[in-house]
Amino acid sequence: MGGGHAGGASPYVAKHRQALQGQSGWAGLVHNRKIFANAVFASLGGLLYGYNQGVFSGVLSMYSFDNRMASAVSNPGTKGWLVSILELGAWVGVLSTGYLADKLSRKYTIMLAVCIFCVGVVVQTAAFQPSSIYGGRFITGLGVGSLSMAVPLYNAELSPPEVRGSLVALQQLAITFGILISFWIDYGTNYIGGTGSGQSEIAWRVPLAMQLVPAIILGIGIIFMPFSPRWLVNQGRDEEAVAVLGKARRLPPDSDLVQIEFLEIKAQYLFEKELNALKFPQFQDGSFSSNFKLGLHAYMSLLTTRTLFYRVTVGSLTMFFQQWTGVNAILYYAPSIFSDLGMTGNTTSLLATGVVGIVMFLATIPAVIWIDKVGRKPVLISGAFIMAACHLIVAVLTALYHNSWSSHPTAGWVACVCVWVFSIAFGYSWGPCSWILVAEIWPLSIRGKGISIASSANWMNNFIVGQVTPSMLTHIGFGTFVFFGAFAFLGGFFIMFFVPETKGLTLEEMDDVFGDREGLAVADQQRQNAIADRIGLTAFGQQKGGSDIEKSSHELYDDEGKA
Repeated sequence: MGGGHAGGASPYVAKHRQALQGQSGWAGLVHNRKIFANAVFASLGGLLYGYNQGVFSGVLSMYSFDNRMASAVSNPGTKGWLVSILELGAWVGVLSTGYLADKLSRKYTIMLAVCIFCVGVVVQTAAFQPSSIYGGRFITGLGVGSLSMAVPLYNAELSPPEVRGSLVALQQLAITFGILISFWIDYGTNYIGGTGSGQSEIAWRVPLAMQLVPAIILGIGIIFMPFSPRWLVNQGRDEEAVAVLGKARRLPPDSDLVQIEFLEIKAQYLFEKELNALKFPQFQDGSFSSNFKLGLHAYMSLLTTRTLFYRVTVGSLTMFFQQWTGVNAILYYAPSIFSDLGMTGNTTSLLATGVVGIVMFLATIPAVIWIDKVGRKPVLISGAFIMAACHLIVAVLTALYHNSWSSHPTAGWVACVCVWVFSIAFGYSWGPCSWILVAEIWPLSIRGKGISIASSANWMNNFIVGQVTPSMLTHIGFGTFVFFGAFAFLGGFFIMFFVPETKGLTLEEMDDVFGDREGLAVADQQRQNAIADRIGLTAFGQQKGGSDIEKSSHELYDDEGKA
């Protein structure tokens, strides 16, 4: 991702580390069994998140569930709440995770989130009234939201820099794979006891209960995992951090590579600490009140500084348009949508929903391989316009044939194919690329807070979409597709005219495209370089510096100009 060297190290240190480190990308994931275990661990978090996103759409269309929860399912408003209350819980979970991850550790936060998630799943699985589904899904949402932030954070901090990009890609693949298997498990369990009035309630309780499987594996697995080295450094437990890095690398603690990575983490910690002390000297006594005010003022700076507000706007609106393309309307209500498009029979609509999961998963694969070659804007713009076109075609066909699908089966199939093409377009574009974009536009000093705002915007808009979609489908029919199609077009134009291309940008270029005359990102880098010199990090690079051995990180950075 753009925005500078990993960990903010000087160019010499980055080059020295690259010479010492192992293979990058997918090869690096399987080369080291410790790294591979981390990758599998990351996949469990993504799988859990994706499965949870997809499983309820099939459950909603099952006869036995509708019969048991008839008072909620029959009303579009309460049906929307059945779905969207999970996203509301996830929004709360995301907002609380930053504090908990710093206070309890990333490891214990994941354990807590898994416990909360499992409680919610048990309540849903054992439900006999809609109130239990509401409560269970809200509790589950608390866990899902926390895990969606804590698991990637933990893995990014524990894994070597050369495979972090692949972990992001693997996480996205795992999410779409979780959606895929949830759709097909729903399709299979729908046959338990038959698909009509004789259907057993096990048909919907089993897919809900199966969420416990990856959650329990994740919860048990994290017990045997180490603390995040970044969190250990923040707690002043430097020796433990070095030991964790050594075990992950399968190298002695005093090896150059382990020491460089440790000092990079230490430099980042000192950078954030010194920057807070410089900006807010009145909040440095370590009390809860001061820490709260420190965090509040840091967030306020995102709104009061013009260039940071621009970045907040880009990040938040990117997440806004990602949700209002209607993707989660498709994921949550796909069986109902396919039934409305003339797919007769509950089983047929579930089968068509399963195809959505397959094509979205397959479309994600080329995206994570080629996104750094093609760029962000072309991918996002093309995806938005394809999705908009699919929505509008479905809207036209629905307006013409919504009362006569049975006599126009070709039109019904064309509409279904458009939904599948929509899923492909989202899978290669706004699914993975929007998260990449919002992660790389921030200066180092406020990156965590910026990403948390974007994540919060994502979950809140996810909640609203899930809430309003049933009412829209009931009351405005084909207008639902016109509505989402219009927002997809607007999203494409937003990226085209208001979002700069961020692929491969240097620190200076990132400042320039966001109109930052103060050079916040470059100032951040220069401060980190000074810290690197002070704690001896630069010395590791100078050991291999050749003719430039006498230069400090400041001088080399100025020479290269494009870190």
